[in-house]
Amino acid sequence: MDLPHLVQKLNERIPGAVVEQQPSAVVIKRESLLPVAAFLKDTELSFANLHCVTAVDRKDKIEMVYHLYSFLHRWMLTLKVFLPNDDLTIESLCGLWRSADWLERETFDLFGVKFLHHPDLRRIMNPDEWTDYPLRKNFDRPDFIRLPQSEGLKAGG
Repeated sequence: MDLPHLVQKLNERIPGAVVEQQPSAVVIKRESLLPVAAFLKDTELSFANLHCVTAVDRKDKIEMVYHLYSFLHRWMLTLKVFLPNDDLTIESLCGLWRSADWLERETFDLFGVKFLHHPDLRRIMNPDEWTDYPLRKNFDRPDFIRLPQSEGLKAGG
């Protein structure tokens, strides 16, 4: 199976869900995440593994990134969903893949994305009292120690 064929199947099953086909990813609408994910998992496409959930701060929006894997077809798929900065909410995929639990908690903790209907959405690494998110571009805490680049880890060292 190739990406254009998969996009065609998505468009047939869930019209209007696909926003854009990128060279190695499919961008979908936020409100289509659950039906698209269920279709990818529970049909002949058989994306049985949610390998990764993360986010990218694009300054004007947050890009959600989901890596799915089909053992049956030996194929990795990247799904993307864009969230406006003034509404960082998206449905949780915990009901479809158990692996979503901690992956979504990590994304919440580091980027501030709130996963609706998550069974236990709370910080996983940072202090509970923090109200900001360390992987956001606007993160600035005077009590957070940043090493100067010259003192950081060097390649091969």
